[in-house]
Amino acid sequence: MNESLAPPVVWYEGLARYQQRGIAHVLATVVAVNGSAPRALQAKMIVAQDGIVDTLGGGGLEHDVINTARQLLNGEIAATVSKEVKPKVAETDGESASVPSKGVRRDAVYTKHYPLGAKLAQCCGGSVTVMFECFNVTPPMSVLVFGAGHVASALMTILAELPCQVDWVDSRPEMFKRYLVDESTTNQSKIYNLPAHIRPHIDDEPVDFVRPFIEQGGQRFILVMTHDHSVDFELVRAALDTISDMSASRDKCSDTLTPYIGCIASATKAKRFRDRLMQRGYSEQLVNQLVMPIGLQIGGKEPMAVAISIVAQLLQKYHQATP
Repeated sequence: MNESLAPPVVWYEGLARYQQRGIAHVLATVVAVNGSAPRALQAKMIVAQDGIVDTLGGGGLEHDVINTARQLLNGEIAATVSKEVKPKVAETDGESASVPSKGVRRDAVYTKHYPLGAKLAQCCGGSVTVMFECFNVTPPMSVLVFGAGHVASALMTILAELPCQVDWVDSRPEMFKRYLVDESTTNQSKIYNLPAHIRPHIDDEPVDFVRPFIEQGGQRFILVMTHDHSVDFELVRAALDTISDMSASRDKCSDTLTPYIGCIASATKAKRFRDRLMQRGYSEQLVNQLVMPIGLQIGGKEPMAVAISIVAQLLQKYHQATP
């Protein structure tokens, strides 16, 4: 079994896993304890939409922490927090102690006070305050990369350090051989020495990845850089066809941003591709959505220099579109 895929059991393992994969999650931390409580100060747990890691003591406290964390992830907290939240002892006086207060929320940080006995029927009898920190509430970059040549390999070195989701496709098994942990494994159980958020795919029909990727919605980035110009052209066509089909259906495209479609190319290749697309009936407006050549014009033709220019362009477009 691949240890990197085993479910994390302590909060810091879960935090690393979710951070690396760019999955939305909440880090819940006990930041104040008065009297008896299930866990000590600074106890932590991770809450995601589909799982939890570690514990704050179980029972009513943990149940409410999980619900509150998921309300934060869903943007529902403002409508549900009023009566359950009490101010900290330092923020009250004798007259106002019985008056409920609203929670404190500053951007992605939220705190909530829990009287364990009075509200949660826990035998501890004390009280705790829990701080909720939200991460990756805005979806990370989703990148689909076709081709595993020199530039793509350099690209992965950079993307390995960024919060993003990467699907990396090539039809040639030998291009991923350098990343194999054990070359003797079968195709079904290959383990690659790559971060969990970079997923390699060996497939003879790379074009099949295009439409499902775009239709997932959100910010999508497609990078076409295979070893075959004819494959590049078909991948670009598949992406433009998907955009055209989705634009024709308002219901489908209402929540879908126009994806970034970039193809590595010289000026000559770029002109040839655009001319061929126009000859095949693609509108000028649709063809102009193709970014070709890709990357910011920062100079340098080495694979790493090109990769840096590409990632810089992706980050620029991602952050410009992120509210």
